[in-house]
Amino acid sequence: MNSNLCKNLRTKKMYIPAQAHEVLSASGEQLGDIGHCWCNRTMSEVGPDDRQVSAPLCRKDRSCFEE
Repeated sequence: MNSNLCKNLRTKKMYIPAQAHEVLSASGEQLGDIGHCWCNRTMSEVGPDDRQVSAPLCRKDRSCFEE
């Protein structure tokens, strides 16, 4: 997975082989095009830090981030 993203970030595209590469190699503005995301720890659109989950937001500066 993209090392700039939390390992707990999930999106449906990860489970579709033809689209998984979009998530794994996304960077910059492409991160906003990943689609609906959820946190694998909370199983919701809100992370353990009570903040919204998305590819552009789940970065190293969050307290719940895991590499």
